[in-house]
Amino acid sequence: MLDRLPRAGHEDALRRHQLLRVRGRSVAWVAPFLLLLCITFVDFNTTGEFRIISWIVLVPGIAAAICGVWGTAVFAVLAVVTYVVADQAWPHQYQTGLPDFILVAVGGILAVLACSVRVRGERRMLHMRDVAETTRRTVLRPLPADWGGLEHAAVYLPSDVEARVGGDFYDIQPGPHGTRVLIGDVQGKGLGAVEAAAALLGTFREAAYHEADLATVADRLETRMLRHRGHTTALGREDGDRFATAALIGFPEDDEGAVDVVLFGHDPPLVAGPAGVRQLPPGDGLPLGLGELAGDGPPPVRRVPLATGETLLLTTDGVTEARDGDGEFYPLAADLARAVAAEPRVTEPRRLVAFVRDRTLRHCAGRLADDTTVFAVRRRAPEARLCSRSGYGADVSDRRGLGRER
Repeated sequence: MLDRLPRAGHEDALRRHQLLRVRGRSVAWVAPFLLLLCITFVDFNTTGEFRIISWIVLVPGIAAAICGVWGTAVFAVLAVVTYVVADQAWPHQYQTGLPDFILVAVGGILAVLACSVRVRGERRMLHMRDVAETTRRTVLRPLPADWGGLEHAAVYLPSDVEARVGGDFYDIQPGPHGTRVLIGDVQGKGLGAVEAAAALLGTFREAAYHEADLATVADRLETRMLRHRGHTTALGREDGDRFATAALIGFPEDDEGAVDVVLFGHDPPLVAGPAGVRQLPPGDGLPLGLGELAGDGPPPVRRVPLATGETLLLTTDGVTEARDGDGEFYPLAADLARAVAAEPRVTEPRRLVAFVRDRTLRHCAGRLADDTTVFAVRRRAPEARLCSRSGYGADVSDRRGLGRER
């Protein structure tokens, strides 16, 4: 699987707990225990004028940061007991006495309370992660390898490191009229954008399977966006003017040397192959939800050649709008052309999305201004399809397919 960007928040907690385990057993207790031994040892091996036993209040504080509630409570009790034993072992004139005892006791109680709050917060964040993961799988469902006779790979990078899903969407839908591909980007961010993306994907999955004409699929998508906007407006929400750019691709079964393309205000896909890199003709269609402004229906379906071995590269504007420190946009087409000329195997879907992902992140120093999706698809070789076909997308043996990457 493709490496993912480091995330903050709940995954920091998960990573910390994973690092504090050896062979499946927690070693979080080692640090506070060693600190307790060190403080006691130093206290016993210094003069009476240099007593540091009261520093033992740090032990439950350290435990609160890395141990569980019960572990912290054990160290709080152990710190009090150790303090009493160590202090009583000194002559009366060198004992620190009741004030430091109160300090150690109160410090232990506060550490236990702080640990309880920390653990409760981590559990809440883990629950939120599970909810976000379920949402992600609903909107961006995992795709089997070679789904619909296509080799595919994809990577999704949210601009918000706390989020797991945004307004970008993509899917592959095989059916009796060929395999259809959709990629798009809903205007705006937040749950409203996710809701609109889910609505469009639901319509695409049904229409792309049942409708023989790709133009009808395009019309259904436009209608669905308008209905969704009407629904949100009726609810009094402020996102009633939301729209989405999208690219709808059809792989017709009657012409394996071409693809059908409908562009709804989306950047035209790039084609990468042995002959180099070229861009498909730009479309003149408006984004989904704004088609009524044109007044002449959905944008036209254009059939363009796609030779065997050529890969379609579809991206959202998180790639093309990535800026470096000087404000320069990432030159995707030129950069990819140089890479293909130097190494033709870059055109393989897996290598292609990995290359674009890495180069985009390098160009903007990891600071993405928008959600970013990189999606690459190409037809499988005819002999490979014959070997694997026992129904649509039957070859799912490679469960590491990047179509499941986000």
